Amino acid sequence: MSVVAEIVVVAFGLFLLGLTAVVFAMPARAERFFMAFASSARAHYTEQGFRLLIGAALIVASPTMWQGSLFRLVGWAVVISSMALILTPWRWHHRFGERVLPVLVRRAKLYALALFAFGSLLLYGVFAS
Repeated sequence: MSVVAEIVVVAFGLFLLGLTAVVFAMPARAERFFMAFASSARAHYTEQGFRLLIGAALIVASPTMWQGSLFRLVGWAVVISSMALILTPWRWHHRFGERVLPVLVRRAKLYALALFAFGSLLLYGVFAS
């Protein structure tokens, strides 16, 4: 089980690094990706499903990771916030996104640097242990 969790964490870390590259190389495509968040009930629940998977993977993999207690805490934060969003009507999430996403898109390169840092930290956490 922990090997599968580590694979999920590594895949997510690589996804974040790839998303960083897309933000810098193809900003219009990255904008379309970000603007799709919570755009429909299906997108909302799909997003939450992936968040639950990633959060659970962090929790399961954390004992073997560098700074495991930190990653366990992050995993639980992701799981709890995802459960809260699942219980929230998707339209509320959509309205929140309508206010926040334009700011994110305007500052996409700064956000991408944070994605790169977190993706790198995840990969380091798995492979430095």
